[in-house]
Amino acid sequence: MKTIINKAGILFFTVAIAISLTNCKSVQNANNKQKGAVIGATGGALLGAILGNNLGKGGNGELGAVIGGVVGGGAGVLIGNKMDKQAQKIEEEIPGAQVERVDDGIVVTFDETSGVYFDTAKYNINAASQTTLNKLIGVFQEYPDTNLLVVGHTDSVGSEESNMTLSKNRANAVTNYLTSKGISSGRLTTNWFGETQPIHDNATAEGRAKNRRVNIAILPNEKMIQDAETQAGK
Repeated sequence: MKTIINKAGILFFTVAIAISLTNCKSVQNANNKQKGAVIGATGGALLGAILGNNLGKGGNGELGAVIGGVVGGGAGVLIGNKMDKQAQKIEEEIPGAQVERVDDGIVVTFDETSGVYFDTAKYNINAASQTTLNKLIGVFQEYPDTNLLVVGHTDSVGSEESNMTLSKNRANAVTNYLTSKGISSGRLTTNWFGETQPIHDNATAEGRAKNRRVNIAILPNEKMIQDAETQAGK
C-alpha cells in the first residue's frame, strides 16, 4: 500500500493549474468521454474535487503525482466512456453518495448523509458503512483496471493535530477495509488533510457533518491507458 508522507510546501503548484469542476451527477456528465479528447493535461479539477475550496493550504503528499494528467485524443474518449459507465454503476448501487466525473477520474464523496460515516472522534468502520463499502467493492471488482485514492477529512472541532491524526486513521480504516475484502493494496493510495480542506461552513452542525468526510478518487491505471491507446491506434 502506498501511504503518502507529509511534505512541506506541497500542493502550492496546483493553485495555478486548478480548473473549475462540475458538481453534477455522472448521468448529467455523460459528455465527459468527448471532453477527454480536448481537456488539458493537468489533474487540477480532480484535485479540487478531492480537496474542496482551500487548495494549497496544506496536506500530506504530492497528490498531483498520484493523480497524473488527462489522457487526450481517441484514448481519452475510450477511457471517458469506461469511467462514465463505472460512475453510473456507483450511483445505482449507492444512491446516497455524491459521485462526480472529473477529468479522467471519478470522485465519490461520503459523509454522514451518504452511507460511509464515522461517529464523533471515532474511526472504526461501523455496520452501516460496511454495507455501503461492500457495494462499492463490488463495483471496484467489476472494473479492475483502476487505481484508488482514499482521502480523509474532519470538521474543525478539536485541535488541528488531533484532527490530522483522526483523518489519517479514518482514511486508513477505509483503505484497510477495502484490502480486507480483496481489493489489491497495489491499487490503493491513502492521504489525509485533517480540518484544513472544508467544503462547508464549520459554524453549523450541518456543515460540520459534511466536512467529516472521506473521498475516494477512482483513476485509470496504466493498463487501462495502454489498452485505450492501442485500441485508438496511438
